[in-house]
Amino acid sequence: MPDSAARMDTPAIYADLQRRLMTAGFEPGAKLKPSELQHEFGCSPNTVRDVLLQLSKVGLVEFEMQRGFRARQVSDERRSDITRFRILLEQEGAVGSMRHGGLAWEARLTAAHHSLSHIESQIARAPDPAPFLHLWSDAEHTFHEVLISECRMPLLIETYDSVYMQFRQQMVTLDAAFTSRYFHPIIKEHQAIVDAALGGDEDRLRGAVHTHLKRHLVE
Repeated sequence: MPDSAARMDTPAIYADLQRRLMTAGFEPGAKLKPSELQHEFGCSPNTVRDVLLQLSKVGLVEFEMQRGFRARQVSDERRSDITRFRILLEQEGAVGSMRHGGLAWEARLTAAHHSLSHIESQIARAPDPAPFLHLWSDAEHTFHEVLISECRMPLLIETYDSVYMQFRQQMVTLDAAFTSRYFHPIIKEHQAIVDAALGGDEDRLRGAVHTHLKRHLVE
């Protein structure tokens, strides 16, 4: 087992496994063994087991009695189902925030979009976007979090966080599609969401959210 300086506390273990599950750190369906992961984190297998159980509650891990833990499988059908649910939550959350957020929310949304837009513009010009994908993923998550943050529906926000994480996990097998060209429409779509939100147009905002995500739906 690693020395005490290398040991990680439970929140750090959770954050590490969560990120890896969302960014292809484990193959879809890969077995996750607490007895093996404990050596990596310098903790007991029970600690890892508790973390994996928490991750199963947000949908990133599958758990079956007698069979243990596995990274969730990825499929077009599941990605489409999660996308459909995400669209509904994000439309309601964004419209609610637009109604209640006021100038402070508009300023935070503008700032989050400015950061995201800068990263996307750099990626769109890069010969290889791969080194920027983690940075973009974090900025994109922040933007969408801010978008729904003032909807005054705590359960929606809690549910959305879980759905967003599952959505990112379902996207990991599509990393090869993330060429520079992929980001050209994404830049326009994020701008359309911000323009509709700042313009106070509910129908336009709902439509912009749907347009942004509809490519992941299986009809």
